[in-house]
Amino acid sequence: MDLSIIIPSFNTKHLTTRCLRSIVETLKRSTITYEIIVIDNASKDGSVEVLNKDFPQVIKILNKENAGYGTANNQGLKIARGTYCLMLNSDIDALNGSLETLLSFAKDHPKSFVGGKLYNEDGSLQSSCGPGFTPGYVFLMLFAQADKLNITRYSPDEVKRVGWVSGACLLGTRKSFYDIGLFDQGIFMYMDEIELLERARKKGYKVWFTPHARFIHTGAASSASSRSPVKNIFRGLMYFYRKHYPRHVSILKCMLIIKGRIAIAVGNIFGKKDLVDIYEEGLRLV
Repeated sequence: MDLSIIIPSFNTKHLTTRCLRSIVETLKRSTITYEIIVIDNASKDGSVEVLNKDFPQVIKILNKENAGYGTANNQGLKIARGTYCLMLNSDIDALNGSLETLLSFAKDHPKSFVGGKLYNEDGSLQSSCGPGFTPGYVFLMLFAQADKLNITRYSPDEVKRVGWVSGACLLGTRKSFYDIGLFDQGIFMYMDEIELLERARKKGYKVWFTPHARFIHTGAASSASSRSPVKNIFRGLMYFYRKHYPRHVSILKCMLIIKGRIAIAVGNIFGKKDLVDIYEEGLRLV
């Protein structure tokens, strides 16, 4: 089998349905042999019933609780039969030819992980790759609005070797995922793919971005609430640095504390209690 498509899902019934239909549509005339594995993280929105009714061919893993992104992907990888495995978010729509293009690129670039070009639903670009998460990178991300300036996150128009690509659409061989030890299940959400690809690069793998494989990414579908991103990013960064850059943990802590205190001060000045609460919760993880 050529390809295993692995999709974690949590309360995203309509998005997951749309994602699956886009996969079937784009591959219906393809010679690629594939399977789809959906890992449902204890959804309460009727996702499983719809999957059973409308997509009987899809392989399903039904968790009794929300196991998180990395654990769910590992569950899929452990039963995958494809030579290549594509980690796909449930809020992704595969555009025509995208999966064939991504797979072809990966075959031409051995010992690599590959990501494609992501678009928002309105057709605007979504930054989907970037350099490594060094202290300088994190500083620019936290304080210089570097994401908005396409310095720390970007979506180039040319094939580019990068430090990371978005985990919303990440392709590698099944062998390569096993070679680097699968996803680290100590991370619940956010930084999962960053940590995985950091290990991959240390083992000699390359990370590539190709703009020729195009996907629509609705974004943030798996976030439980508006509080989740800040809390999980703070937690993810701390975990990542303790594991990969232990000598720089104190620098990271300092940056996160300053970022949090600035946000709390702004929230207090302008009466934004939610902002204060969100960053106070984040700081408790530092």
